[in-house]
Amino acid sequence: MPLPLYLLAVAVCAMGTSEFMLAGLAPDIASDLDITVGTTGMLTSAFAAGMVVGAPLVAALARTWPRRSSLLGFILAFAAAHAVGAGTTSFPVLVACRVVAALANAGFLAAALTTAATLVPADRKGRALAVLLSGTTVATIAGVPAGSLLGTWLGWRATFWAVALFCLPAALGVLKGVPAGRAKAAATGGLPLRVELARLKSPRLILAMLLGALVNAATFASFTFLAPVVTDTAGLGELWISVVLVLFGAGSLVGVTVAGRLSDQRPAQVLAVGGPLLLVGWPTLAMLADRPVALLTLVFVQGALSFALGSTLITRVLYEAAGAPTMAGAYATAALNVGAAGGPLVAATTLGTTTGNLGPLWASGLLVAVALLVAFPFRTVITTAARAEAIR
Repeated sequence: MPLPLYLLAVAVCAMGTSEFMLAGLAPDIASDLDITVGTTGMLTSAFAAGMVVGAPLVAALARTWPRRSSLLGFILAFAAAHAVGAGTTSFPVLVACRVVAALANAGFLAAALTTAATLVPADRKGRALAVLLSGTTVATIAGVPAGSLLGTWLGWRATFWAVALFCLPAALGVLKGVPAGRAKAAATGGLPLRVELARLKSPRLILAMLLGALVNAATFASFTFLAPVVTDTAGLGELWISVVLVLFGAGSLVGVTVAGRLSDQRPAQVLAVGGPLLLVGWPTLAMLADRPVALLTLVFVQGALSFALGSTLITRVLYEAAGAPTMAGAYATAALNVGAAGGPLVAATTLGTTTGNLGPLWASGLLVAVALLVAFPFRTVITTAARAEAIR
């Protein structure tokens, strides 16, 4: 894999730390700003919603910008939004900062996904995506737990400042490692935007995006509200929140690495094996969450399965959107974040029910079940697509 791909992963790690870090900071933010823990879920949803809207919008606006300049600008805007968020005492302002950060993240990730696909041969998109998403998994292993610890010791604002500072070396990496390149549209022969948008009429692309969104919704539904499960249900101390986040991140790194080697040629097998296991795993975790050993084990397993399945589906989006070279990354980003926006909202509705802190885990199981029910009638479509690509 080319060096610029790994430098992009560093930037994704910085942004992924911000996207996931609220899982460990929710109680502290709620206490400081005098809101409920459930309300803090709006910060995750606002971020994801900004990415859903921002990915296609910003990608369309930036499709003629020089590649390196656009990536660098998005990172610096992301850092600025976190600096403002760290200093505010208003929850609406904090939400607004998350939206601005999301727009910058959306633009960066859409450009990075498209760039990654152009840095490798056409049949290795899955491997390239695995490298890029490894930045997200490293964020969950190191960045998010470190942010959680920093928030425990110095308050959630210190974590926001840390993310802003973490963006600076990532920006330097992009500046030094990513070729300036020509404007994206020129590099693709000036393909009109309407032609790339017309690709959204493809049923296979829509199916891949829908399934990716549902699986990611399941992931975020539980991940956003893990902290109360650790401290209240399992009865562990606050520092154990970081341990759980590390385990989830370690599992996600294993999952995305394994899937990266299989998703190009064997996506149907990944879905057929990983889907049912993921479905069983969420309710099992809900039933055993009061047992610390089971909680720690299952969090690792669910992280691996969630990212293996999710990254495979997003790889399918990139393949199916091959006719939209400058917008494919935006479609993949939108699919990821439709799920990230919807998952916490679905999970938040369960917190006030008899399921309590375990509600999000049951909600995740339900979302995976819906994904499998949607995928089952169309399983041959995915298999046929994969075989066609293998032949090419």
